[in-house]
Amino acid sequence: MKMSAKELDQMVVEKLKAEVKPAMGCTEPVAVALAVAKARELCLEDAPALYDDLRVSVSVSPNIFKNGLAVGIPGTDQVGLVIASALGLVSCHSARGLEVFSEVKPEDIKTAFDFIKAGKVKITIADTEKKVLVDAAVYKGTEAFGRAVIEDRHDQFVKLTSHRGELLTSASEVSHVQTHNPLYDLSISEILDIVERLPFEDIRFLLDGYAMNEEMANYGLSKPLGMKVGWTLEENTKKGLLSNDLMNRAMVLTAAASDARMSGASLPVMSSNGSGNNGLTAILPIVAYAKTHETSEDALARAAAISHLINSVIKHNIGRLSALCGCGVAAGTGASVAITWLMGGSRKSVEGAIQNMVANTTGMICDGAKVGCSLKLATSASAAVQSAILAISNVIVPSGNGIIGKTADETIINLGILSKNAMDTVDRVILDVMLEQVE
Repeated sequence: MKMSAKELDQMVVEKLKAEVKPAMGCTEPVAVALAVAKARELCLEDAPALYDDLRVSVSVSPNIFKNGLAVGIPGTDQVGLVIASALGLVSCHSARGLEVFSEVKPEDIKTAFDFIKAGKVKITIADTEKKVLVDAAVYKGTEAFGRAVIEDRHDQFVKLTSHRGELLTSASEVSHVQTHNPLYDLSISEILDIVERLPFEDIRFLLDGYAMNEEMANYGLSKPLGMKVGWTLEENTKKGLLSNDLMNRAMVLTAAASDARMSGASLPVMSSNGSGNNGLTAILPIVAYAKTHETSEDALARAAAISHLINSVIKHNIGRLSALCGCGVAAGTGASVAITWLMGGSRKSVEGAIQNMVANTTGMICDGAKVGCSLKLATSASAAVQSAILAISNVIVPSGNGIIGKTADETIINLGILSKNAMDTVDRVILDVMLEQVE
C-alpha cells in the first residue's frame, strides 16, 4: 500500500532519529563493549562485588573484527577488541548505548588488564555472512552466565539470555529483525522533496551534530594526534603552502576530527548509520561551507538530513559494513549532495554530485578502522566539495562511464551490485592480509 505524504515524512524523521546518534569511540569496539556490558549485567544483575570471578567469550563477524583490530579506545592508550571486551566486563554500562566508554576511569583500565593477563578475555571470529554481529557471553564460576547478541545495527540487541533460562529480549529493548524500510524505495529526488517540506522542529536535533563533530575537529587541530593529518595540513596552511579555501577547509576539519577520534579521544561525535567516521564525513564538509557562506539553521538542519539520508541509502546498497570505504563512497557522497543543495543546485546538479563522487571514490577500500583513516576522510571531504562544484557547473560524469548509470539512482544500484557480488571476496582477502600483519 502506498504511503501518504504524512507517513513518508514521519518515516524519514524516525529513520534519522534511529541512525543519527552520539557515539564515543569507533563503533565496532563500542558494539563489543556494549554487548559484553549487557551480558555481564544479565549474569550478575550488575553487582560490582562479584566482579572478581568473571570471564568473557566474544564472537564477532569478520567485519567487526576488521574494523576493531587497530583502532584506539577512548580513555586509554590501547587499541583493539580485547581491551574493549575487558572494559565492557569491568566498567561499562549498557544504558550508555554507543557512549558506553564515557565512564571509563584509569583504575578500570588496570583492572581490565588484570583480566586480560589472567586469560579471562577471549575473542573469536564467527563463521557468518552477517556484517554486524557481536555475540558476548559472560560467565561466573560454573553456574552464572549472561549472553547478549547484537546484529545488524551496532546497538541493536536481538537476543538476551541468562542462567535463569529467561528469554529477556522484548520489544521495548530490541528493534526486532529489520524489515525493509520504504526509504530505500524512494528516488533521490523524492528524498529531497520530503526533506524540503519537513517541519524544522522535527529535524532541529540534527544541528547538535555540527557542534559535536566540530568540537572533535578542533580538538584534533589543537595538538598532533593520531596520524596528525589534519594538524599537519593546518600547519602548512599557516605557512602558505596550502590555501584556506573551501575544499582544503573541508579536508582539514574532517581529517583532524578523524585523527582525534581514531587515536581514542574521549569526546563523542554524532555518528551516521552506525559509524562515527561516517558522521564526521557527512557533516564536517558542510561545516566548512557554513564558515564562509551565510547559512540559516533551517538550511543546515535540512542539509544534515540530506547528507545522513544519502549516506543511509548508499550504505543500504553496499552493506552497512563493506570492503568499500563507507566514508569515501557513502558519507562523502551525502556531504557532496548536501553542499550542492546548499549552493542552490537543481535536481540535475544534485544527481550529478552523486555521479561524480561514485566515479571518483568507488575504488577506496575499507581495511579496518585505524589512525590512517584520516587520510581517506581527507580525500573524501575534498572530493565532496570538488564534486559539488563541478556538478553545479554542469560538469558531470556521463552515463556509461564504468558503473555510472543513466540516473544517480541507477548508479547507486550498480554500486550495490559491485559491493555484494565482488567485494565479499575482497573483504576476506583484506582480513587475511591484516591478520598476517599482526601475527
